[in-house]
Amino acid sequence: MPRWFRRRAGSAPARGRGADSGEALAHLTEFARTRRGVEGFVEPRTTVTETTLLLVADDGEWTRRRVPDAARAHEFANRLGIPSYDAQVVGYPQRMRAWNSRRAAAEKQAKSLGPTAPGEVG
Repeated sequence: MPRWFRRRAGSAPARGRGADSGEALAHLTEFARTRRGVEGFVEPRTTVTETTLLLVADDGEWTRRRVPDAARAHEFANRLGIPSYDAQVVGYPQRMRAWNSRRAAAEKQAKSLGPTAPGEVG
């Protein structure tokens, strides 16, 4: 079996982890309350992943967590007062792609600078 297909030691099966997790809801709530202009994008269940709620802030920063189903994801967003959309219908905002590009460029630059102190791994 290919290495990438195996579960990591100690990891839970995908079904049981995250769908009803208070930890996931707390994370999404904290993200929404500490960022400006947050919108929710509900991603449908696929053969590979469960239903997820993607939150994207005004600057493009984003986070994603599993949710029980699309209806509850929209209800959750409504309770927080943030708009939510079906990602399959509207797609993803350009600001999210721009944020990913900026972050990747910053990481690449940091790696090219190498270690900052003697003996530090870069």
